[in-house]
Amino acid sequence: MGMKRRHWALAAAPLALALLMATGCESTPGARAKSDAAPSTPAARVCAKPAAGPAKAPAGAVTVDPAVVGDLAAKTKSSPPNTTFWLRPGKHRLDPDRYAQVIPKEGDRYLGAPGAVFDGRKTNQYAFGGSARDVTIRYLTVQRFVAPPDEGVVNHDSADGWVIEHATIQDNSGAGLMAGARQQVRASCLRDNGQYGMNAYKAGGRITGLVVEGNEIVGNNTGDWERRREGCGCTGGIKFWAVNGADVRGNWVHDNRGTGLWADTNNNDFRIENNVLEANDGAALIYETSYNAVIRNNTIRRNNWVEGRREADRGDDFPYATIYLSESGGEPRIRARTDKIEIYRNVLENNWSGITLWENADRFCNSPANTSSGDCTLLVGDTDRCAKPAIATAPLYADCRWKTQRVDIHDNRFVLDKSVLKCTVKCDRMAVLANYGTYPDWSPYQGKLVADAITTKQDNRWHDNVYLGPWKFVAYDPSRVLDFGQWQGTPDQQDAGSTLDPRAGG
Repeated sequence: MGMKRRHWALAAAPLALALLMATGCESTPGARAKSDAAPSTPAARVCAKPAAGPAKAPAGAVTVDPAVVGDLAAKTKSSPPNTTFWLRPGKHRLDPDRYAQVIPKEGDRYLGAPGAVFDGRKTNQYAFGGSARDVTIRYLTVQRFVAPPDEGVVNHDSADGWVIEHATIQDNSGAGLMAGARQQVRASCLRDNGQYGMNAYKAGGRITGLVVEGNEIVGNNTGDWERRREGCGCTGGIKFWAVNGADVRGNWVHDNRGTGLWADTNNNDFRIENNVLEANDGAALIYETSYNAVIRNNTIRRNNWVEGRREADRGDDFPYATIYLSESGGEPRIRARTDKIEIYRNVLENNWSGITLWENADRFCNSPANTSSGDCTLLVGDTDRCAKPAIATAPLYADCRWKTQRVDIHDNRFVLDKSVLKCTVKCDRMAVLANYGTYPDWSPYQGKLVADAITTKQDNRWHDNVYLGPWKFVAYDPSRVLDFGQWQGTPDQQDAGSTLDPRAGG
């Protein structure tokens, strides 16, 4: 799937928004920053207090009996499309064959009664699969299925138009949920799944019109896959691949092992807004080799304590951050609701560092250093075109690179109290930087070209922000650590109209 490790040498105005709750969390070094209260958002307490389904079968619905093993799959098979199935209270099971999943027909609807659970018993791989469109699953708990890595339990085959509402998808291996075009996931609990809460990936195609709204996404990646496959980049509360048009709003994304939300490889046109992202072991948000996004009105706190501290303890001076943009930027030639990446009106409080804009000079279409192997930029498409000698000339010289460009970071509030994080160094940084290009030997981007471009030529701007606490700033490469005055001065000229109070964070 083209996953990659985030490493600098190798690959990878007043505010209207107030904090939703006070923090005051304490931790020992290396400990997870556990979130212990729900925020006041539409997603609050979805897992603790799931909505109840209909206590009686709706008119015309087929009733499914939990006492009959395989009843749901059998009645789905024997019923016509557009059938409504009502699952009685109790534990529903499939036949013991690992491939005995339910195969819906177009327009089928599955409604769980209060207490209805669909249980894979750690035997069945998938719960719902097949290519049927416009399937609806509501008020149902789906648990203990054992999908292989990178595969999913619900909508295993990424069919289009599915609606998942008021569902609890928990304790499964692989991904709890896959995604297809026009999929809507609302008011659901994606909890404690082995790899992802949701893997928004569609083999052989792009996902369009995805809505993820009002969900609680918590405790995923129980299998700790980054340790099992070092540098795989194969985890997250949600991972997005080649999604064109997504609205991710009003979710509570917390306590995931690894990254909270991760958009990776040729995503475009995202709106990530009004979420609470907190206490994830890694970054709250990664936007990687992707385009055009609005990231606004989010509350982001106590993220990246585990991964950021671990890399600092190893002596790594890369500015691992809670919002990480890697080879991603605005591109007017790609159709979207915006032509830049705009990050504004967010509150970031007591995370391990702030926002890092990064570009790997060696990572471009057709480079061996591009670990999204086989993928090319959306401006070129055909990987073979990005080869010498043509890549050294226009238009390919510009279009074969995923660029961190046209990023506008403004009207945010950045709060840092090092005593809360229990850190002394490397947890206090904003950054814009690139590595020195060296590879491959035919690359036209060798030397300082990309570092010069990302810092001074690609319209990446911080302005009108509020900083509370002892913030530092990194520009060009990790060794160039600046104070606020240097960051605002020549040549960087960042954060015009911003303020810094180094003693106010704690």
